[in-house]
Parts: sequence; structure tokens; C-alpha cells
Amino acid sequence: MARIWLRPQLWLRVLIVGSGLVGLLADQYRIAYYTTQSNLITLGYFSGVLYWMVRRNAVEPAAPRLRGAVTLWILITGLISHFMLEGGANPLPGLVAGDPAEQVTNWSRFLVHYAVPALVLIDWIAFGPRRVSPWRDLWLWILFPLGYGVASVLRAVAIPTVSDRYPYFFLNPTSHGYGWVAGQFVRLAVIFAGLGAILLLIDRLRGRRPAPAAPPVAEEAAELPVPSP
Repeated sequence: MARIWLRPQLWLRVLIVGSGLVGLLADQYRIAYYTTQSNLITLGYFSGVLYWMVRRNAVEPAAPRLRGAVTLWILITGLISHFMLEGGANPLPGLVAGDPAEQVTNWSRFLVHYAVPALVLIDWIAFGPRRVSPWRDLWLWILFPLGYGVASVLRAVAIPTVSDRYPYFFLNPTSHGYGWVAGQFVRLAVIFAGLGAILLLIDRLRGRRPAPAAPPVAEEAAELPVPSP
């Protein structure tokens, strides 16, 4: 049992779970937001992974085929937050804000939007198993974020008085109409598929094995002179 506690896979995944837990508990996050859902999924998945790693005394994660989907989903959280919601602004100055309450909020957002996605990506790049997810899984991976968007729009139609009717601006048809929202869906679907393809390509490249060298016996036999008849 002692061997598993010395493996970097274990401690990286402990850091993922700890960062997600602290980030979610340090501020208020409504379940209607994709950030909350993706972090809860990541927290639940890697908590299960840690449990089975310790129980089996092995570094291979349980449900390895689900790992790629979780990685994509939490990366979407980080990328949408940074580029679409924050306009690419540097989040680091907010971590040393003068107001303690604001600082706690900024640290919470940093953990769920930046730290957890980055740590999960490192886990994907650094550790196996490799080539578990086939390319066809890509289309299954993007169903959750797209389904979240569709469900959010339908929820806004069904419950127009809810406080967070449109969790994100690109789901809001008020100014530009539903055609514009549909265009955002298409755009995001292409981005998500491209990001998932990059993850699968990284997995393939990291899983490549060098061609085996020719057996020494075969090499020696090839160098022996052929006797003349």
C-alpha cells in the first residue's frame, strides 16, 4: 500500500480535488451555471479515481474512458471564462485585492476557472492510460456542453421569472434573437470538437511507442557468410 502514496499521479489528483472543493465552497455558485456543473463533475470523477487508486494500490484511473470527457468539459469552463466572459484579462492581480471579501471571491473564481482546468490538463498530458478513448468518442464528449446550452434556453422559456434566466450572454436571445443564439451554438460546437480533437491527438502522440529493434540473433545471422555450393 505504501507504493501508491509515493506516486505523482495520486498527489496531482489530490490537488485537483482539493482545488475544486475549496473553490466551490469559498463562494456561492448556482447549479444553473456550467462552471458549477463541470467542476462538480470533475470533483466527483477524480474523487472516485482517488478512492479506487488507494483501494487497488494502482495508478490507473477507474473509468478511464470517461477521463477524456471530463478533461474536455472542465477545459471548456476555463476557456469560455477567460476569453468570452473576462475578455482575456489577467486574473492574477485580483488575487491580491485589498478587500478581503473580494480577495476570497477572486481566489474562488481562480480555482474553479483556471487552477482546476490547468491541473486536469496536466494530468491528461502527463499520465496514462493512453489510447483508451476512440476518435468516435469526440461526438459523445461535446453532447454535454451543447445539451447544457439547449437545456438552459428551454429553461428560460419555461420559467421566464427565474433569477438567472440566461446564465451566459451567448444563450440570451433578447437582443439578437434565437437565430443568433443558434449561430453561437454552431460556433461553440466547432470549437469544442476542435479542442476535443487536440486532446485525442495529444493522447495518441503521447502513446506512441518506438518501433522495436531487430532481435540480436537475427542481426548476427544476417552477417554470417553464405556457404558456396
